[in-house]
Amino acid sequence: MEVAATIWMILLIAVAAVTAVLAVPRRPARAAAPAADPRAGERALAAARAAEVAGRLRADWLRAQERVDATWAAFDAADRDARRAAAASAFPILKQRRTRAELADRERNLHRMATAACRRRELSIGQLNEVLAHRGSWNPRRHPVAQEAALRAAVREHRFAAYRDATGQERQAWQEAERAAATLRSLRAETLTVRARAGRDVHYEQRWAPARSAKARLAVR
Repeated sequence: MEVAATIWMILLIAVAAVTAVLAVPRRPARAAAPAADPRAGERALAAARAAEVAGRLRADWLRAQERVDATWAAFDAADRDARRAAAASAFPILKQRRTRAELADRERNLHRMATAACRRRELSIGQLNEVLAHRGSWNPRRHPVAQEAALRAAVREHRFAAYRDATGQERQAWQEAERAAATLRSLRAETLTVRARAGRDVHYEQRWAPARSAKARLAVR
């Protein structure tokens, strides 16, 4: 009897152990990782290349802005000089007959001042040719003060033309940089969409768009 009771006790313990094991909830099978979408890599590569292009064009645009500032400063200085020279030439000058030597001195003085200004890049080659050929309003017989005023006005005109050219180049550089930035934003958005569909972590990257200075915007209107 004792042996039979022991056997029954062992069987009951075994059944209880098996029941406890079966009662433990099983963890669901881990879902397989989604397959990598080849489009994600293509979009990421395209976005990286677009970022390089956008960065290069943005640097070009920033240099164009610096040229706008430099040409404006040069024009502003030339405008002040032209105003002072014009004010000095406004005083009446005593008219009297000049000798040929005096007229020759005035002509040489005009040519010398114009050539020096052209070497300093204050006058264009075309303007210098106008002075040396005495075309238009360039009269070598005029008083040196009047010649200086006319020369300062020509320098101002040249500086303003350079400023206008710089603003045009800046505007074109800004438009190219803006298009590159828009392309970059579009490619990054596509990359994020593909990654999100593939169940990957999505990291938003910084976005930028070129912002033009008020001076550059005003100059091209």
